[in-house]
Amino acid sequence: MRHPDYPHADSYQDRHGKTRWRFRRVGRTVSLPHAPGHPEFEAAYTAALEGRQKPQPAAVVRMPGQAAPKSLKAAWLILRHHDPEWQALGPDIKTAQTRIAERFLMSPVVPGEPLTYGEVALEHLKRKHIKALLAERSDTPHAAAHLLRVIRKLIGVGLDQEWIEQDPSYRLKYRPEYGGWKAWPNDMLDRYEARWPVGTTPRLVYSLALYFGHRRSDIAEVRPADLTATGSNVIQQKTGKPLWLPFHPNLREVLEHPSTDLTREYVAMTAWGKPFSPKALGMRMQQWTKAAGIPPGHTLHGLRKTLGKALAEHGATTREIMDLLGHDSSAHAELYSREAEQRILATAGMDKLANWRRKPG
Repeated sequence: MRHPDYPHADSYQDRHGKTRWRFRRVGRTVSLPHAPGHPEFEAAYTAALEGRQKPQPAAVVRMPGQAAPKSLKAAWLILRHHDPEWQALGPDIKTAQTRIAERFLMSPVVPGEPLTYGEVALEHLKRKHIKALLAERSDTPHAAAHLLRVIRKLIGVGLDQEWIEQDPSYRLKYRPEYGGWKAWPNDMLDRYEARWPVGTTPRLVYSLALYFGHRRSDIAEVRPADLTATGSNVIQQKTGKPLWLPFHPNLREVLEHPSTDLTREYVAMTAWGKPFSPKALGMRMQQWTKAAGIPPGHTLHGLRKTLGKALAEHGATTREIMDLLGHDSSAHAELYSREAEQRILATAGMDKLANWRRKPG
């Protein structure tokens, strides 16, 4: 029986009594699957009518930046463009977390297969999957911790958008042992200062790190215009937090030395009059410490920790340490305070035992 809406298509009963459809035209017969109205029938009928052997599927073109609905990548796009907490982050944190997120989203779920984590629906991300991702990075625990932080932000977007109802990372802890950056002991400070006297660029960079507690990104941005008679106005590159920091006498001596040119755009600049990049400062510090005979591991950030440690050991309160180093949380500052207080209290306690079990004479 011919179908009025499909020229050259008719139905027939096969030997089992089942109704089937075919396309017949000028001695050419093509079997058609299913029945009129079915997508596969429509595609096969169109192919037969056009003289093609098989239905030709429509080409799927991936648009740049496209993301599947409710996927991890869709969450990432919302986070980057619409999340107020993300917008409030400092540029250094944004750059670092963007690098971590995009590397993760572009990585394959199964090595060698095309499906990436960015294409996975957020509702399919389970606790076991997150734990497996962390286990894969057990040799780089801090990288695992940073990835967990980014994944939690994507999950937060999913919860806000009501794509998911539960947080698969809830109470999932991944805190590797953290000794932090190595504080410089006094003998290493003395060794560096002996090799690089006041008036040299290595001493200038070192002093900005040690007496301001600056990260390398902040050292690179110190401008003469930021300096006042008693201190410096700072906007931390990592957090975007504005600070005012007073001068330590040793830093003032360095800044007032005739070799320190405060007419240039930045306080610390290269021998060619160019600004230092944060990365270049880290690399140069490696060279400067090596020239001073200081073993590896004594870094610019270690000088920041040295300042925090010295503040605590000289009786600075947790709040004073926070305001000098620009911490928003007391947790970091309390690390210095607890370490200093433990030493002081332990020494005082042992002094009380000075005569314990000592024999007369």
